[in-house]
Amino acid sequence: IALDNGLDYRELAQWNGISDPGVIRIGQQLRLRPPGTAAAAPLKTAPGVEGRPLGEGPAATGGTVKTQPKAVRAPYSDQAYNQLANAKPDASGKPDPRAAASEDGIQWAWPVSGKVVNAFNGTTAKGIGIAGKLGQPVLASAPGRIIFSGTATGTLGRLGKLIVIKHNETFVSVYAYNRELLVKEGQSVTRGQRIAEMGAADADQAKLHFEIRRFGNPVDPIKLLPPA
Repeated sequence: IALDNGLDYRELAQWNGISDPGVIRIGQQLRLRPPGTAAAAPLKTAPGVEGRPLGEGPAATGGTVKTQPKAVRAPYSDQAYNQLANAKPDASGKPDPRAAASEDGIQWAWPVSGKVVNAFNGTTAKGIGIAGKLGQPVLASAPGRIIFSGTATGTLGRLGKLIVIKHNETFVSVYAYNRELLVKEGQSVTRGQRIAEMGAADADQAKLHFEIRRFGNPVDPIKLLPPA
């Protein structure tokens, strides 16, 4: 008897030690080559794949597909501003003086040339006001990365179009009352680079509101800027 693939049934029985060629047990493995030859690797089937029509499954039934968190652009506020600045106080709630000391080597420059018309007091005035002309170039006071470029909202809406620059893990600077913003969030800037055009806080006065913050807390810019 010859099988369809050319093998003789008696040889097949001999290779597999079958005494009665007419008896084969269910599940018995059969050798298809003479003993001593390399055996072919058994075929493996791929694991089952469950197919589902579109519109079914976790995404459609409210299952385990995650949709959070979603990116949300926060409006400018003191709280959001401190989060963007990534201030890192120690466990006592106070800034680490060692970190501040290691990063205080920033060389600040005046963002605009003009007369200081509003002084810093840390409460009602968290920066200084520098008078100038409408459209006057506003410059980055130190190198850094733009972390906010847009319009203030809520209680700080009076600041109008503003820019926030993160200089390192300690300092950020704020530029408000702008007529036009020339940089985008995520952009790196150098000291003296033009970032905006001066606008007006009041109808009759063009000026820049300028802040420097250390670990999120406003400090007097006059103490860090070079002599005018």
